[in-house]
Amino acid sequence: MESKLMMEIARRIECGEGVALVTLVKIDGSSPGKKGNILAVFENGGIMGTVGGGNLEYTLTKEARVCIEENESKELEFDLVEEAALHMKCGGSVKAFIKVFKKRDRLIIVGGGHVGGELYQVADFLGMDIWMLDDREEFCNIEKYPNASKLIVGDIGEKMLELPVDNYTYIVIVSRGHMGDKAALRACVGRGAKYVGMIGSRKKIIETNKELIAEGISKEELQKVYSPVGLDISSGTPKEIAIGIIAEILKIKNNLTGKPMSEVKGVW
Repeated sequence: MESKLMMEIARRIECGEGVALVTLVKIDGSSPGKKGNILAVFENGGIMGTVGGGNLEYTLTKEARVCIEENESKELEFDLVEEAALHMKCGGSVKAFIKVFKKRDRLIIVGGGHVGGELYQVADFLGMDIWMLDDREEFCNIEKYPNASKLIVGDIGEKMLELPVDNYTYIVIVSRGHMGDKAALRACVGRGAKYVGMIGSRKKIIETNKELIAEGISKEELQKVYSPVGLDISSGTPKEIAIGIIAEILKIKNNLTGKPMSEVKGVW
């Protein structure tokens, strides 16, 4: 059982999913679980294993989901008496440790063309969890992107709506045309991504935003989109555009200025 559980944890982490492993590390007196019992809690739903069932397991599962959301491990201790929050009559106490396997930063690249391909190369070098999305299989396949965690082919707007988005998600929209870009932006804006960037001229961006606002999309949310995407360091080649985009993502991810190091005070 434990070997299967650890294999499933490894598989989920490899797919970019957050996982928490709950372990009972100390038992005093009577308890529904035994020392060493383990329970895996998965970000996308479901659990595997057990720490004794009942209110203890229910509470630890809830706490584990909070830990996944906050990306932080922690230790908890419970008194298993009727007056306690768990309303149990076991009469003992339990100490549990919740270990969170930290989520990698997930980069969703919408568009597998020239810029999308170069973005993949740079992000792969940085060890990011890369998801590729395109409406053409010839531009989104394992031969082109062997290290991508997910390859999604289909209608861009529909598929984007199906993808999980959170504060560890970075989305770059570089599809093959205006309609694909607009569909992707419509599907991801306002969903809590750490970063949403879209390629295009200022004229295109203004027109796209006008169209989406007319559809009822929040102007305030659209103003949070990084567009034109990337830092002003590129000559215009796909490779340099990609480096400028990743540089902007790192600036946001690490909450730094993006200034030349020679202008940053207090570094050394």
